[in-house]
Amino acid sequence: MKAPLPAPATLTETIERLAAAKPDDIAILYEGDSITYAALLERSKRVAGALADLGVGPGDRVAMWLPAVPAWLITYFALCRLGATAAAVNTRFRSSEAEDILRRSGAKTVILWRDFKHIDFVGILAEIDGGALADLETVILYDEEDAGGAPAPILGRRTVRYRDLERHAPLEADAAGPELPCNIVTTSGTTKAPKLVLHKQAAIAGHVWRAAYAFGYAVPGTKVLQPLPFCGVFGLDHGLAALCGGATLVIMSAFDGARAAELIRSLGIHHMNGADEMFYRMFEAVEGDDPFPSLRECGYAAFAGTPDEIAQAAAKRNVRLFGLYGMSEIQGLLSLQPAESDPAQRFRPGGFPIWDEAEVRVRDRDTDELLPPGRAGELEVKTPSLMVGYLDNPEATREAVTEDGFMRTGDLGELCADGGFVYLNRMGDALRLGGFLVSPLEIESYIEGHPDIAGVQAIGVPRERGVFLCAFVTLAPGAAFDEAALRAYCRDGMAGYKVPERFVPLDAFPVTLSANGTKIQRTKLRDMAEAFMTEQAVSA
Repeated sequence: MKAPLPAPATLTETIERLAAAKPDDIAILYEGDSITYAALLERSKRVAGALADLGVGPGDRVAMWLPAVPAWLITYFALCRLGATAAAVNTRFRSSEAEDILRRSGAKTVILWRDFKHIDFVGILAEIDGGALADLETVILYDEEDAGGAPAPILGRRTVRYRDLERHAPLEADAAGPELPCNIVTTSGTTKAPKLVLHKQAAIAGHVWRAAYAFGYAVPGTKVLQPLPFCGVFGLDHGLAALCGGATLVIMSAFDGARAAELIRSLGIHHMNGADEMFYRMFEAVEGDDPFPSLRECGYAAFAGTPDEIAQAAAKRNVRLFGLYGMSEIQGLLSLQPAESDPAQRFRPGGFPIWDEAEVRVRDRDTDELLPPGRAGELEVKTPSLMVGYLDNPEATREAVTEDGFMRTGDLGELCADGGFVYLNRMGDALRLGGFLVSPLEIESYIEGHPDIAGVQAIGVPRERGVFLCAFVTLAPGAAFDEAALRAYCRDGMAGYKVPERFVPLDAFPVTLSANGTKIQRTKLRDMAEAFMTEQAVSA
């Protein structure tokens, strides 16, 4: 079903349309609490008024270090109303990663849940180098218990409670604009630090409006489960699209397979998008061949297995899955396989873009020729949902986007005879870890910060589910190898999914000489990593 046009030009226009059309319908269900569309608009206006009094205005950036909770969306709509930008921070990030985002985004405010999952986020913030927090003025503490009273200042900054923001008088003025930036998300690349992707309101508003209809969320009475965090475009677009369709969005702050299965069954959930690993965990939590009769269709991203594997698992539970495609630079939910497709095609990532204006082509990077259907090459995508660019990195933006406006995705794929396309896998060495695309250089750069380490090569080897990550290291002069200490060092400063399973000391990396200089033989290292993976599987 196509979305009626014109689409909203801004995200505040989006939420105002919904509140006017269905003020008493339930927009969000969370932990037994419900929020109507009218209340969602009202609460976002109150938060906008409070943030304005705290000095947040057009062009300012607010770091959102929260899991999937209603406050994330409420604050996001508030920031859009102010013409400000949300800088999304993954709750799985630790000091080095959070420091990088806070420094480069120039966030003047950070909002966090100080003990989500018993993690000391304030303590992590305190570990960050002071220079990275030079722009930080305000810390906002989210909690789900009314602690009462004014909180003590954190890091000497003005500190307020999120609950107090929603008690402020609503801000009626709207500074939103179609061309104003509204979202910063991280993505991997060929640099040591993740790139920061900047999106504008018109691109996101138009994209999620179309996604709402393409994914079936506009059918009256629809309920959509939100198992994904809002810090990435996959989760954010999924949640916003459900709201744009007028559906009820059922939010989980942290995914649990058994809990998700329970919510689907007890609430009669109709749709859910997620990583394939999420579906595996849900299927393992239930018995029977039709445990989720209310589910209509679910989109999945192939992060932990193959299309054939997830197809077999879904068939055993009578769950209708279809493949998706998207990326940070061009939005999540960019395309989907038609629900009526042959099952063999339906499970393959890719499909047809939700924008009529979008174009997909495939290029042979060696010859530079554009390829016909059936021949694999790099996917290039042109779409109105394309990013504004990489934040403060025009050179990287020029390298990523062609002169005629196509995004060089770095993904291997091919066109299909029916006009769609199929994603095959990543080109190059980027790693898909914990559902996130991660540059090996990011991991290597962090490990090289350890005083005992001279050099690092992080190698990922695909296995039945997920990736086996092995770090080959060379030692600094006089240093002793201590695998446990290296693992602890990584856990202290990086998200858990980036921590290598094995650390292997080498006297030197294998290299080859070429006309362009000495190159490390990553293929040889990958063979070594495969051997270690096999050895580990046998010993287990």
